[in-house]
Amino acid sequence: MAERQNLDLIAARAQRAVAAAGVQIAKERPNPTGNVNVLRDDPHEGWWFDQPVDLSGKRKHRIQLAQAQGALTDDDISALERATRQNVRGAFFTLALARSTAAQKDDALKLAQRLHDIAQARFQTGDVPQIEVFQADLVASQAQADDQVAQQEEKVALSDFNTLLNEPPSTDWDLQTPLDSLPGSLVLNDLLTRADNANPDLQKISQQEKVEQSQRALLQAERIPNLVLSAGIDYNSPHNFRYGPRSQASMEIPLFSRNQGEIAESSATLVALEDQAHATRRSVEGRVESAYLDLQTREDQARLYQTSLVPAADKLESLAEDSYRAGKENILYVLDAQKNVQAVKQEYLQSLFAVHQAFAQLEEIVGAPLD
Repeated sequence: MAERQNLDLIAARAQRAVAAAGVQIAKERPNPTGNVNVLRDDPHEGWWFDQPVDLSGKRKHRIQLAQAQGALTDDDISALERATRQNVRGAFFTLALARSTAAQKDDALKLAQRLHDIAQARFQTGDVPQIEVFQADLVASQAQADDQVAQQEEKVALSDFNTLLNEPPSTDWDLQTPLDSLPGSLVLNDLLTRADNANPDLQKISQQEKVEQSQRALLQAERIPNLVLSAGIDYNSPHNFRYGPRSQASMEIPLFSRNQGEIAESSATLVALEDQAHATRRSVEGRVESAYLDLQTREDQARLYQTSLVPAADKLESLAEDSYRAGKENILYVLDAQKNVQAVKQEYLQSLFAVHQAFAQLEEIVGAPLD
């Protein structure tokens, strides 16, 4: 949807018409020049036309250069499309995180209210002092405030997501991919191969090389000047003729300037681009490896929370609550257990979000969708 409706993409794609116009300009042929003379000398009047003739295929090279520059525009649009995809992915999982956080805060509120009810019941039976009821009530109020803040943050995340999609801010979405869905398995060698073919930095350098090659070919073709053919008629030469044809051929002599400097500059630019491509390729390989390892680390951390830490914290909180209900522990023990379980669950949500951020970073470096 963002690829169709994002305003930045719509504006960028309009540049394709500009590139196409550049190709049309390159296809244009030179116009003839009309000349008229009226003289006191013989012949008194005359007219003729000059027409430049391309002897070295300059028009063909101009077209190739314009097409290569148009492809560079397409690369820029593709890069923006990938950036938009990453932004939408980030906004999507930011919204998923906000919703999961709001749900977690709602659960925390329910736990706090349940503890308050237990403390109130024990106080009424004389098992605990009233201060424990006040403590439980304070925790419940804090949990309610946190819940309201989380709901507002969810609205902000939804608004940001709709802005990227060019939708009304209040449009609601049913997110099909939950936050706890981890990416599929990836192979480092496959990622390196795909990055070599799809990385936007490498693609741009490759296209810049093609543009420079076309530019150099045009400069070399321009070393051969155009031939200018002239044809016309002279008339009103009383002592010689009334009408007489005239013709002429002329050409600039490339004696001093033959684009030597421009061609040398273009050749040096090509060498610099080749060196830049080698350096960028090695940098991309290192970034892919680093991002791949970071993703693996994030996934291992999320699985640790999912399979061990969160269940253990839930169990500890449940046991603490049961102990308090049975009069075996004071309320501070339960409050500490609730605080720990909420902290662990929040860290778990952040670890899941970090996985999706690491995946998005890896996909951005590779330059192609990985899911």
